[in-house]
Order: sequence, then C-alpha cells, then structure tokens
Amino acid sequence: MTAVATRPGARKLDPREPEVRLAALLDVDSVAPLHPADSSGVSAVRGRIDGTKVIAYCTDATKMGGAMGTEGCRHIVEAIDTAVRERCPVIGVWHCGGARLAEGVESLDAVGQVFAAMIRASGRIPQISVVVGPAAGGAAYGPALTDVVIMSPEGRVFVTGPDVVRSVTGEQIDQEGLGGAEAHGRRSGVVHVLAQDEPDAYARARRITSLFAKPGMFDLHAVRVEENLRVLLPEQANRAYDVKPLLRGILDHEDGVSMFEELQAKWAPNIVVGLGRLGGRTVGVIANNPIRKGGCLDSLSAEKAARFVRMCDSFGVPLLVVVDVPGYLPGVGQEWEGVVRRGAKLLHAFAEAVVPRVTLVTRKSYGGAYIAMNSRALGATTVFAWPEAEVAVMGAKAAVGILHRKRLAAAPEEEREALHVRLTEEHERIAGGVDRAMAIGVVDEVIDPRHTRRKLAEALAAAPAGRGAHGNIPL
Repeated sequence: MTAVATRPGARKLDPREPEVRLAALLDVDSVAPLHPADSSGVSAVRGRIDGTKVIAYCTDATKMGGAMGTEGCRHIVEAIDTAVRERCPVIGVWHCGGARLAEGVESLDAVGQVFAAMIRASGRIPQISVVVGPAAGGAAYGPALTDVVIMSPEGRVFVTGPDVVRSVTGEQIDQEGLGGAEAHGRRSGVVHVLAQDEPDAYARARRITSLFAKPGMFDLHAVRVEENLRVLLPEQANRAYDVKPLLRGILDHEDGVSMFEELQAKWAPNIVVGLGRLGGRTVGVIANNPIRKGGCLDSLSAEKAARFVRMCDSFGVPLLVVVDVPGYLPGVGQEWEGVVRRGAKLLHAFAEAVVPRVTLVTRKSYGGAYIAMNSRALGATTVFAWPEAEVAVMGAKAAVGILHRKRLAAAPEEEREALHVRLTEEHERIAGGVDRAMAIGVVDEVIDPRHTRRKLAEALAAAPAGRGAHGNIPL
C-alpha cells in the first residue's frame, strides 16, 4: 500500500494508520481524539456520521500488526463506556493480530476487559465493527460480540491462524480460506456485510449507523404513490421467486434507489433480513425467500432471524415480517443440526419482542413455520394478508392426501386424480384460504396489494413504541 499525504508539509501517512482510516469513516473535520497520541496501537475518537455523534476506535496495523496491549485495550474500553454514557453508536475498525505476546497475561486480561465492556454495552447502544485486515486470536471475538460486522476483501477473522491449524490438525489452508469472505460470509455467518473494498466498507458502516442513530419518525404523507406489488410475484402459486424485489418495492427509495441494507445475504439465504425505511422510519425486515429451499425455514435461517429480531427489539426498531413459507425443511440432517433448538430461538425472540411488529402473508403460511413467522399467537401487532393467501396446517393437496388416503386408495386409478382435485377444493373452502384465519382473529385484514405500503406504515405508526430490555447475544 502506498503512503498517503494529508496536507502540504505534513509527514506521509501509511493508509493503515488510524488517522487515515478514521478520517475515511467519519464526517470531514469531525474527528476529535479521546486521548493523547501514544504507542498503544489503538486510537479512540469522537466524530460524526451524517452529522450524528458517534464514538470510534481503530487498531494501528503499523504497530506490532495492530496487536492489543493493556493501554490500547484501555482506550477501547473507555471508548465503549463513553458511547454508553453519551448514548451514541460506537464503531470499531479492526486490523489486529490479537493480544501482545510480550505483555503476557496482562494483555490477555486487558482483552478480556474489552469483551466485558462490549457485553455491558450490548443492547444499549449500536456496536458496529469494520474488519479491514486480519482480526486474529482475541481480536476475532471483538467484532463477533458486536451487533453488525462489516468486512472488506482484505479482512480476515480467525481464532488460530493457518500455521497453527496446519501444525495441530494437518489441514492445509491459507488466511483467506480460513477466515475470509467465503468462510464468514457464506459458511459461518459471522460477517453481516461483505464490502467491495475498504472505502465501501466505511460507506456501508455509515449507512447502517445512520439507520440506527437517525431512525426518524413515520410520515404517512411521505409514503410513495401506491403500486400493485402483486405483479412482483409469479402468477402460478407454486412457482419460486426472489423476494428481494418485493422488499425493495415496499421500502422507501432515495434518489430512485431502495434504502435496504441486507445483512448476512449469503448465509442462510432462504430468509432475508435487513434494515430500511418505511414512511421515513427505520424498520427491520424479515422475509422468507422462496427462491431458496422453497422459502422453508430451517435450523440456520431460524437462528439468523432470531438474532436479528432480538437486535431490532433491543434498539427499538419496528419489525416488518413478510411471510411466504411452506413449513420447516424436513430431513434427518435438519433434526441433527438442531432445528428444534434453533427454531425455538425464533419463537422465543418474537414472543419476547416489545417493538411494533407487523406481518404480511403474501401467498402461504403453513404449519409450525406459520407460528414462528410472527403469528398472532406470538404477539404480532397486526397481521395482514393478500387476497390469495393461505393460512393452514399444510397445503390443501398434501392435507387431503393424509386425511382421505383410504378413500383415494379405494378410488379407481383413472378417477383418483379428479377425486383428489375435488377434495382439495373442498378442503380449501373449509380449512384453507384466509377466511378461516380471519374468522378466528389470527389475520386482522385482507388488503389490496396496491395499498400494501400505506397499510403497513399505518399499522406500525399506530402501535405504541417499545424497546426490549435485553442484550444482543450472538445466537
């Protein structure tokens, strides 16, 4: 990397220095140090993002690879505690080799103090991490304890490096394979946002911070002119589709671009989570994605959604839940991977949440997944459905196959399919569709798809604001 000149006559700065990185993250001329310059390997500052006060700290990769000693850890703890006192977000920029070996157990204790500060702050203020280089050893757990982790292409997160892995297990792998974008963006789910480059990482951090720090208020007059969002779904009810265009259609746009920041896009992609604005107010969005595994819930997607629900609840961010789910994914692998345990996390997260949370059923909501996706039983504020939606234990055709299997088996083979169709239509009238759900009060209203944005915004705006009194444990 080439050196960067900050002003005429000044010394040239290495682009890895905190001064350069914090200046790229924060508003121009807003940086004010929290402590005098020293050799600790950490800089902590006050600054602003889009005019809103934040606290930020950055490890110095030019000093011992950014390794953290007692003094540097003290700066991070003070930065986090200051952010809690001043009730503003805190952002960490990570390029760190872990604890300083020369300081021995003192540095280990100091890193532990950093973890304790992050846990004290959890759920009280937004904590965002930007990983722009290796974050190894103890430094791997720093980002992992925060709410949102953003990583540039040069970022790496691992507890033990490739050399140690090779010597202990014999596995051959490099830093990127062990802790890079593929490892943590697609496989582990540790990283929420994969940036295109380091400047993009800072830009994404700024946008996400603004969504938390400047949540805004619902302005129903600002809701865009209605459009028929139903056209974004296939005509055939059994065809798969990508739910993201629908979400972009629901959420606000700025300069013609959807204001949706998706998190963990490549991990458990059968459910989509992210932050955006609706009627000017920051909202959290959770949606089944039928183009992946038919939109089924499974162990990983339930865990992903549960953590997101708890994060939004801890910061008072209202939730919008878009449902098109055929049930939980069946299989031995799912049972062994803990779909019961992880699915219970999603049930617990929704039932515990006190923020306004509105559900929209677009096509279907079946079985246990119906309950898990913010059903009335779990305390949903309002449940809407589009006219063709179905709410049932399972699809009508499958239900008939079970309920009338003897009658179907006894029918002549040439008549069996027609009988199945007729029984399915009868079952839909009795137990399917959305009429039964309306009758017992688990769906509040069937709405015209053209009025979706207005109805969702009105329901969220009318609900009493709330904020969960809990931390945001990395589930």
